[in-house]
Amino acid sequence: MSRNNPHSLSGNAEETGSDPLAAYDVLYTLENDPPQIAALLTETGVVVSRCDARWGTPDGIWLDRTHIYWTNMGADYNVADGTIERARHDGSAHEVLVGHGLVVTPKQLAADPQAGWLYWCDREGMRIMRSRFDGADLQVLLQNGTYPRDTRDITRHCVGITLDPERQHLYWTQKGPPKGGKGRIFRMALALPEGADPASRDDVTLLADHLPEPIDLHFCPASNRLYWTDRGAPPDGNSLNVAEVTDDGLCNHRVIFRGLDEGIGLAIDLQEKTAFVSDLGGNIRRIDIASGEAVILRHQSPTTGVFLVPRR
Repeated sequence: MSRNNPHSLSGNAEETGSDPLAAYDVLYTLENDPPQIAALLTETGVVVSRCDARWGTPDGIWLDRTHIYWTNMGADYNVADGTIERARHDGSAHEVLVGHGLVVTPKQLAADPQAGWLYWCDREGMRIMRSRFDGADLQVLLQNGTYPRDTRDITRHCVGITLDPERQHLYWTQKGPPKGGKGRIFRMALALPEGADPASRDDVTLLADHLPEPIDLHFCPASNRLYWTDRGAPPDGNSLNVAEVTDDGLCNHRVIFRGLDEGIGLAIDLQEKTAFVSDLGGNIRRIDIASGEAVILRHQSPTTGVFLVPRR
């Protein structure tokens, strides 16, 4: 999420200042059945807009002033039919930015708008990638194996991603086997070092190991805290988590909330007081970060990525 968050629900309303929803935080969510983007008010859970995601399994989402960007894992996870797509806020001008076998199963989506890059993890592709906002200049930043030969080794799969552009850091999760207790969180530079091979980078730091099954990430630069969802086994799986980032790893790890139904999507408000979490059970929760108290804002179809647009 952009630190300035200069987003609106309507280009025309932004120009005229007449947007009736400008006084509300709005959470964009990716539903899987049917594939669609639903925007809801964070105070009430009322849906204020919907956009057709068209096909497949949408997973990661990011917004700017004019467009919604999302990843699509495709229709068959064993085939390289994944895509990076975008449309205007009303669903018009739909485009496939990256596809045609260039990505397998893209997951969480992040962006550095100042530098002009979209970033995502490609799960079965076992890699981290980026492109420009129009899909140009596609790059592989990390390669954990050769597709499709190594893709059955789930420990190689990259899933969640978040950025720290100020420190030029990229964080990602490798969830490991389902309920396997082999999840990990890593950090590396945002760009591939000159002359480096994505398959043998020497700037990768392992921050956490033996996690239940970490999924999506969110980094807060002001506090230097890293938040993540986890869909692993109890007692610490299916949870919302936070830890402080150090040079060598994570410290002061705390489980904020337990009881998610296959937790996936995550967004944190600018004040770092509230988390919004989705799960494959279709629950959209608003969670108080300090107390861990939670409210189910809405129950809908299985939901993956979420993105918070703060009030203007």
